[in-house]
Amino acid sequence: MSSFKSIKSVETPAMEWLVFIHQLPAEPAYLRVKVARRLHRIGAVALKSSVYLLPDGEEEAEDFRWLMREIVDAGGDATLSRATFLDGTDDREVLAIFHRERDAEYEEITAAARTAAAGEPKAEEVQRLRRRLAEVAARDRLNAPGRAAAEHAVEVLAGRQRGGVPEPAASGQISPGRTWVTRRNPQVDRLASAWLIRRFIDPSARFKLVDPAGYEPEHGELRFDMFAGEYGHEGDHCTFETLLERFGLSDPGLQRLGEIVHDIDCKESRFGHPEAPGVAALVRGLAATHADDAARIEAAMPLFAGLYSCFGTPG
Repeated sequence: MSSFKSIKSVETPAMEWLVFIHQLPAEPAYLRVKVARRLHRIGAVALKSSVYLLPDGEEEAEDFRWLMREIVDAGGDATLSRATFLDGTDDREVLAIFHRERDAEYEEITAAARTAAAGEPKAEEVQRLRRRLAEVAARDRLNAPGRAAAEHAVEVLAGRQRGGVPEPAASGQISPGRTWVTRRNPQVDRLASAWLIRRFIDPSARFKLVDPAGYEPEHGELRFDMFAGEYGHEGDHCTFETLLERFGLSDPGLQRLGEIVHDIDCKESRFGHPEAPGVAALVRGLAATHADDAARIEAAMPLFAGLYSCFGTPG
């Protein structure tokens, strides 16, 4: 692991944000409603009047630039910049705003799915809520915690509509060499879960990374950290923790690693292990240096093996 530099500081680096400032003309009157709807659709949140934020990223910048063009073409004015917060507002407060707005939508979906599941759900209801969930998830740029409950509620509803919820595969039912499917651009939970699967669950596992939009699972595939997948966030567990529980993996080293992955993935400090900021930095480094998803997963294998070994159990 000589390619990884030692981490001298455990402080979490400040996030970078895209800041969108705009001014609309008095006419046409509908433009104000149109812009507000567009800002909502792309997941931007208001910091102050006419000042909106998204986390820094290519897709996010492109969304703002398209909106900027519409505003300017209509006679308004708009500015897009990149910033970090120094005083007055911090990343935690902004993150809470993003989570609060998305969680409100997830809670509506969860409530609607539970209400429908209590009656005689129809296929149209399931499809409508799945579309609604996909729309909210698409603008959930920062993994709001309410998503897992909404996904679970919609899947329970789908199971009721089909006449029963299929049980996910248990440890004894996994035959070797399965295809494990997850979302593209894997980050800490998916990378750690891929290592766990290959090291302890299915040593011959093959990984397939897909764009979840329009993806239909093939026969025999197992999905992890994906909407409607067999293994994902359950309750307050991240996918890595779910796999540990489902497959009865109670090794203390794995439990500690799961707690670190949980805090990074869920953006919490519940367990507060001192290694977490360093692991987060290393994962960001993997993402920055390995654009290819398969290469990133392979590069992550020795990282998590080394961490597991450090926690007292040979890996």
